[in-house]
Amino acid sequence: MYDKIKNLMTARLVFLLLAATIAVGFSGCKSQKKIAREKAVAERLAQIEQAKKDLLMIINDEGQMTLAQQEQKIAEIKSLALGDNEVDALLIEAEKAIERKKELLRQKEEERLQKEREAAEAKKQEQQKFSKIEDYFDAIASASELQTADRMISDALGFFASPDVPVLTIIYMDSDIRDYDKPTTIRRYLEYLKDQKKNPNKVHNIQYDANGKITELELIKL
Repeated sequence: MYDKIKNLMTARLVFLLLAATIAVGFSGCKSQKKIAREKAVAERLAQIEQAKKDLLMIINDEGQMTLAQQEQKIAEIKSLALGDNEVDALLIEAEKAIERKKELLRQKEEERLQKEREAAEAKKQEQQKFSKIEDYFDAIASASELQTADRMISDALGFFASPDVPVLTIIYMDSDIRDYDKPTTIRRYLEYLKDQKKNPNKVHNIQYDANGKITELELIKL
């Protein structure tokens, strides 16, 4: 009889220990799930706050992110699918801000290209003016008759503000350093071409007055 009672008590004790172990394990499992849940919530809140910060930086054009980096950041935030109304609203504003920046860049690029086109056109027109003057110089130097040369000189002088417009000939140039030959006037230079029957220089620069007449001619030796 005593042995039966002893065995029964032992069995009950084992049962109680097993129940306690299960209870502790269940409690621990519930605790771990709770911790994991809380951690997930904390991480999501941190992501939301960081997303807001990044989006506001993009909207206000703060920081050093390039346009490509801003677009990448928006894509990263979208991929998080945070489901926060404020973040969603900021995403819309950030995308609008990027479109405005792109449009501004497009306008600046178009302005730059337009300036390049205008500069190229101005240079082309300037070169055409140079070519016209040089054509006269060549024609005067190669004229077979004095009468023809004199007529060409008279025509060429029509491009200048006066027959006494200075003509400067560069004999040495290195960056901004220039050495000039003895200055002369356009009339004397044209007479020189007629007498020498050769044109040893080319036009380097021309200055004009408000009427489009040449006020100074700069040549450079060929």
